Amino acid sequence: MRNPFASALWRNDTFRRVWAAATISIFGSLVTRIALPLLAILTLGAGAIEVAVLRSIDVAVLLVVGLVAGAWVDRLRRRPVLIWADLGRAVLLGSIPLAFVLGSLTFWHLLVASGLAAVLTAFFDAADNAYLPTIVERDQLLDANGALTASGSAAEFAGFGVAGVLVQLLSGPVAILIDAVTYVISAVLLVTIRHPEPPPPPAADRAPVLEEIRHGLRLVRHDAVLRSFALAQMLLAALWGIFGAVFFVFALDELGVSPAAVGLVAAVGGASSFIGAVIAARSTRRWGVGHVAIAAMLLAALGNLLIPLAPAGLPILAIACLVGQQLIADSAITVYDVTEVSVRQTLVQDRELGRVTSTFDVLAGAAQLIATVGAGLLAETIGLRPTAFIAPICGLLAAAVLWWSPVRSLRDLPAMDPRTPAEVVVDVERDQPVGA
Repeated sequence: MRNPFASALWRNDTFRRVWAAATISIFGSLVTRIALPLLAILTLGAGAIEVAVLRSIDVAVLLVVGLVAGAWVDRLRRRPVLIWADLGRAVLLGSIPLAFVLGSLTFWHLLVASGLAAVLTAFFDAADNAYLPTIVERDQLLDANGALTASGSAAEFAGFGVAGVLVQLLSGPVAILIDAVTYVISAVLLVTIRHPEPPPPPAADRAPVLEEIRHGLRLVRHDAVLRSFALAQMLLAALWGIFGAVFFVFALDELGVSPAAVGLVAAVGGASSFIGAVIAARSTRRWGVGHVAIAAMLLAALGNLLIPLAPAGLPILAIACLVGQQLIADSAITVYDVTEVSVRQTLVQDRELGRVTSTFDVLAGAAQLIATVGAGLLAETIGLRPTAFIAPICGLLAAAVLWWSPVRSLRDLPAMDPRTPAEVVVDVERDQPVGA
């Protein structure tokens, strides 16, 4: 029985180093995901709107630089991009505890550091997604993505589990300092890789950056499978945007859950995501890519319905609802993510992956930004609980998009089109009616 830790994959020394670097940096990043909003709430007195802005600043930056990052990553060797992005983020996040020690930490400092780190993250994510198919065989992508996601989920369990405790006992800046250190360790591991990377295209063969960006957009627009997954990803991002805008304030203020308990609840999601990562490849091989993706979205909607159903004044039952959300939704979304990313990496050729990945990220980022800011404003008007009921609706709509698309009949990972992506776009556009 195959699993994400298949022996053939683990004989690949380059993949092992990439896996180790990703696992360590994910641990630190997830500590910061909890620590940053808690720092803003508990130390700087931030409310729902401030938390929504803080959680959406990285998305706003992605909208500005994401497509450019994807185009440039397709022009460059990916490993150096990963290394420099790690080192830059370490410096930026390290400035937060330094400012705290100096007594000069402000909410604006958090926004600026987060925003600049998001610029580097946009380049890192585009390069990371495109780098994996160059170090493993394409028929190992499901297992490789599953292994990376499984270890990331284990890191989530540990990171979220200690984040709330670190904030409560040692302060938020100390927790964020851990993230800065993990980025340094990740960069060192990536530096030790000796696997030769395919050279980027020569400068003479490159189109202008804007044309390459448009090409990436056309690839997603004209491929029915990519287009459907992109729409579903936007709705899933909207779900997460609403979740991020209301969850922390709702749990802390309305349900009366302690910061440590919030971290432990989130840690359950890490364990649940680990299970989802382990079963993702196995599930798609048994029931098919399309059916698994649709079922995962339905379960994500069901799990997120438990958040607004959590009762105030009954702490045990409230925590049980929050834990149930983590168990159901996190495992389901992990299965979906592994499946969708593997389809994309299999379907798209190497030197277009950066642009296609960035197109997905930017579209999802736009949806998440609108949902996060909208949910923050709506929560101030109608309350946190009514706003939280909107998130499951996004999951249901995403499942509907996939059901009424070619994804539903997708049994296995699609074979790469023998034509180049440029030829695919030209052929499709040739068949379009005038003005389409």
